[in-house]
Amino acid sequence: MAFEDKLKQLRREREARGRARKIQTTWETIDEDAGLSVKEKLERLISLTDKGRGMAGRSETRPVEKKRREPVQVFENSYALGVRYGQIPISMGLQIPGTILGFLSRDGAFDGLDLSTAVFLDLETTGLAGGTGTLPFLIGLAYFRDERFKVTQFFLSEMAEEDRLIRELGQFIQDMGFKSIVTYNGKAFDMPLFETRFAMHRTPCPLRGLPHLDFLFSARSLWKHKHDSCRLFNLAQQIVQAERSEDIPGAEIPLRYFQYIRNGDFSLIDPILYHNQEDLLSLLGVVVAGAVLVERNREGAERGEDDAMDLYGVARLFERAGDATTSAALLEKALAGGRGLTAEVSLNARKKLSHHFKKNKDWDKALAFWQEMARGDEADCFRELSMYFEHTAKDYGEAIRVATEGLALSKGKSMAVEKDFEKRIARIKGKMAKGKGAAGR
Repeated sequence: MAFEDKLKQLRREREARGRARKIQTTWETIDEDAGLSVKEKLERLISLTDKGRGMAGRSETRPVEKKRREPVQVFENSYALGVRYGQIPISMGLQIPGTILGFLSRDGAFDGLDLSTAVFLDLETTGLAGGTGTLPFLIGLAYFRDERFKVTQFFLSEMAEEDRLIRELGQFIQDMGFKSIVTYNGKAFDMPLFETRFAMHRTPCPLRGLPHLDFLFSARSLWKHKHDSCRLFNLAQQIVQAERSEDIPGAEIPLRYFQYIRNGDFSLIDPILYHNQEDLLSLLGVVVAGAVLVERNREGAERGEDDAMDLYGVARLFERAGDATTSAALLEKALAGGRGLTAEVSLNARKKLSHHFKKNKDWDKALAFWQEMARGDEADCFRELSMYFEHTAKDYGEAIRVATEGLALSKGKSMAVEKDFEKRIARIKGKMAKGKGAAGR
């Protein structure tokens, strides 16, 4: 995408976010009035959010003839297991062992499960704030059944009929017998909102308590250092290599839904259905890609020749899981590649390894990393070297020398670091003076 096109896209998204925020806050205020029906609330919302916008701010879609529409609509699509989404065969989702899902989710309850009984969940809502004022009007579910990967979308076309949506959705989920959930930021957004809507209608939430893989956390560990954004859309393009276009800015979705409620023009909703379906396919794709990386590089596995930046990401996952040994081995492999790591990531890898070796009292390796990083004027390394020579090697002269270098390096950059080096130097000099005094007796 050309630079000017990117700027235009950013402006459109910013304008859409502004409109969506206005609609969201206005709706939350109106929704607190228990004396209004849903129809009256909606009419007031439209009236208030249209004020002052002028013709340029109005929908370009012509109002269509009003006609009766089903209050809850269900859309289904399915994909053969042999179909590829980007470079990922859909069937690979069924090959991920429960141990890997448990590792990615940090939930041992996944160990006896796989994705054949999981539901991928993604909601499209009237706002991003969550809470009782936010309505999920499109619930997208994706799952493996009958040798296919299926996408079922429940669409609320009449806001007053949410109770019916909840009943039909709850019955569907119960009938399917899902045993786990996969989302992208679902722990913070989708599932709390999902459970809230069921609670508001005094209906038990059929997904409550199931093992939950929110892949956003793993995705950030794996790829945040490598890609500009960990948005699902971006990762689908860059990791899965899916040919996915920027269908609709997320902030524009609430606005389109409210316009649809007003005029019944379903062409406003079609892009949202597509966006939701693509998000579910993208989620499957990135989960498979991440699982393959982990499976290929876990302890005891025959490790492949992965990109050094990917190795660093997998190392971060193992570090997060508390497996420092495997993490360190992967960091060493990433550094051994020579090329592929950015300067920042390479430095972070060295810092992590030096900390690991220090913790395990492997002083030769830790010392080598500190000395190497000190040549790049990293003040932290001078501090580590000074501590090593003072407390471990008992070489006070060398401890003062490196601390003095660190002090000079930190001048004018950090008052706290300067004071730390000054105190360190004074303390070591005090030790040296005591040693000389004892020797002279």
